[in-house]
Amino acid sequence: MFRSVFVLLLASLISLVFHRFIGLKSGNMVMAIEDVDSMALLPFGSASRIGSFFRLPQCGGPRRTESIGVCYTNLGNNLPDAREVVQLYKIHGIEKMRIYNPDTAILNALRGSNIEVIVGIPNTDLERIVNLSSASNWVQRNIQAYVPHIKFRYVAVGNDVQPSDSIARYVLPAISSINSAISAANLQDQIKVSTVISISLLSNSSFPPSYSSFSSEASGFIEPIVHFLAKNGSPLLANVYPYFTYTDITRTISLDYALFMQSPTLVIRDDNFEYNSLFESMVDALYVALEKSGGAEVSIVIAESGWPSNGSAAATVENAGTYYRNLMNFVPTGTPRRPRRAIETYLFAMFDENLKPVEMEKHFGLFTADKKSKYQLSFS
Repeated sequence: MFRSVFVLLLASLISLVFHRFIGLKSGNMVMAIEDVDSMALLPFGSASRIGSFFRLPQCGGPRRTESIGVCYTNLGNNLPDAREVVQLYKIHGIEKMRIYNPDTAILNALRGSNIEVIVGIPNTDLERIVNLSSASNWVQRNIQAYVPHIKFRYVAVGNDVQPSDSIARYVLPAISSINSAISAANLQDQIKVSTVISISLLSNSSFPPSYSSFSSEASGFIEPIVHFLAKNGSPLLANVYPYFTYTDITRTISLDYALFMQSPTLVIRDDNFEYNSLFESMVDALYVALEKSGGAEVSIVIAESGWPSNGSAAATVENAGTYYRNLMNFVPTGTPRRPRRAIETYLFAMFDENLKPVEMEKHFGLFTADKKSKYQLSFS
């Protein structure tokens, strides 16, 4: 999940941002580059396009929302069993769950829970699923066997596949085969089929959002998928991590901007749209890229977004709690380009996972392994 977000943030982006600012006539603007605490500049904001800047009040407290789910992964040797996990979701009023494979234990635990589920098909299975018979068997075994006792929402065919990956050519055929199998089971109105992408598929010039497009390397891969989603009324699922954007380009993005802390962060203007946070600019950059690829009616579901509490720069319990609370507060309002359209969003992740290979990756949990809440978030 993590490597994809870094791809967008290459040194060429930093150089491009700096060159644009250095070329400005205003000495004050050049000074603003040095003072990252007073200004939020991001890879989706071109200096030549920035208009007025305003100070805004700080975000308020959490609000009730039905737009929020939580990703469940279990790469740990000290985590609760599946039945305890589902019970914890219910106790805290978490009504949506993303799982990354059709694990029998968690699916059985989800029976009768009324929790809506995204179920994933791992990248390692994509080639096999292209075969329609294999796809039908997968749907029968992992979907039909549990309907109507589980409320499946989406099937996510592949996660963060890159255009250069050898399996990239299997993504759309696998989506199509699973969609055909879902339709054959007469579940097409209940369950939509899609895939999960990352921000790295956008071009390096995708800032401000109005300039966004899918990169030339990605367009041949993603545009046929977009057309399929548009034809079938399915959303595009995307992993969106302001944390990685911030930590890779800290000199041009303020922490306040990444955490939705609108004061004293300054607004970035893109034509008639004003951006108060890094998250909304990233989501709107995806929307613009979709529009330019024939997917103007395709909605976006945030399949992962999170902030670690330890193990790396800016990874603290305070920052992570601020990010999650403000994200939950923001998503019901929509983005500047999709106002008043709630953004279905899945927080990553339910638990800290002590077997993750990188220290920072071990600390994305909303809960500790012993089921204690780290941030006291309100889901209901």
